Amino acid sequence: MKKHVITLSLFIMLIAFAGKPLIAFAEDRYSDLQNFSKILNLVQQYYVEEVDTKKLVNGAIKGMLRELDPHTNYMPPEIFKDFESETSGEFGGLGIEISIQNGLLTIISPIEDAPAWIAGIKPGDKIVAIDGQSTKGFSLVEASALLKGKRGSKTTLSVVRDGQEKPLDYLITRGSVKIKSIKPTLLDDGFLYVKITSFIEHTSGDLEKALVDFKKRSNGKIEGILIDLRRNPGGLLDQAIKVSDLFLKEGVIVSTIGRDAKNKEVSYASKKAQFADIPVVILINEFSASASEIVAGALQDNKRAVIVGERSFGKGSVQSVIKLGDGSGLKLTVARYYTPSGVSIQSEGIKPDIEIEDVDAEVFAKAVNKSKGYREKDISGHLKSEKEKNADKKNTTVPTMDKNAVAWWKDIGSKKDSELSEKEKLFKSDYQAYQAYSYLRAWKTLKGMIK
Repeated sequence: MKKHVITLSLFIMLIAFAGKPLIAFAEDRYSDLQNFSKILNLVQQYYVEEVDTKKLVNGAIKGMLRELDPHTNYMPPEIFKDFESETSGEFGGLGIEISIQNGLLTIISPIEDAPAWIAGIKPGDKIVAIDGQSTKGFSLVEASALLKGKRGSKTTLSVVRDGQEKPLDYLITRGSVKIKSIKPTLLDDGFLYVKITSFIEHTSGDLEKALVDFKKRSNGKIEGILIDLRRNPGGLLDQAIKVSDLFLKEGVIVSTIGRDAKNKEVSYASKKAQFADIPVVILINEFSASASEIVAGALQDNKRAVIVGERSFGKGSVQSVIKLGDGSGLKLTVARYYTPSGVSIQSEGIKPDIEIEDVDAEVFAKAVNKSKGYREKDISGHLKSEKEKNADKKNTTVPTMDKNAVAWWKDIGSKKDSELSEKEKLFKSDYQAYQAYSYLRAWKTLKGMIK
């Protein structure tokens, strides 16, 4: 009894010291909870049918979290039980990274060589239905629960795609998604192209091994590395830090800041970088997210790499998963990521040093085949025709080609696939990658231009 009296006295003292603001806060909070309790009781007593109270409370929690951000979600026990990190490199499912944009379930990126990728799902597709069930109002965890399933089972995704008048239906067979996060391709003259598809638990180790092997094959000399982070949805923070650390002698890699700016976590380069002096160009696009943006931001701000391509996705928030007493779970956004220069990645993304628009391979090939030289319309800033103005209104992208690109594409266009080198196979249908490689070869000139 004495303990309760002391506690009550302490509470009264706190109110006395805090004054009206604390009292007002407590009254507002109590009033809100009182309204919720009243509404719940009214629904339980007078709704036209009997209601499941637990279902109502869970719905209220979901609605509350929906007011925050798409990555903060409540997971009921049955969903949380199946919740897994999916970072080991092998898991069952479709192999897609999803987000919610403007209230629509959106594909950030299908993982290369995974079932969804093979079926034809593309970045930016909006999933409007899963097996005929509308996804309107779905949270990310609810969508994930429907998308997952036993290996060999099938699911139909109905997607809306830019440029298509009607939704497209894709029947996809779930499989065991084995992620190969590092895909190196030897170019020529000491250059290496590395595609990083995602950041899983062995990404940095595999990248280091690929670079060491290449260095040995190149007699100890590497002229430059082109790192392709396009359509990379991210993954593990520690792997993004370790990948950045391979190229940085010193400096900040990333900062994590929560509600209290004083509690700032900063990750620094370990000063053990094996490849600190090798020219690096990083290629990103609008579907490069999370860990991809951390790497690009770290190397850009430390003047260690030239970033080319298109502005990245802008997923720069940190989530913590909290297990609750009844077996349910809460995935809560607790902080934001910041680049070394102090810029928040969230919603902003990484702006490339040099913008390279994506050009459809077929459109580019046709343009190359028709090109016999330069005309008035090839001159930058020329007076546009009515046809070109109409094309601009429709957001039609017309590729801008330099003479070297035209000559190179004409050359490989005359060859059979069996006659193409690894570099030619890689760049034949990828204008962005070819241009990024051209910038890498001009590294010394480029470094002087980028400040």
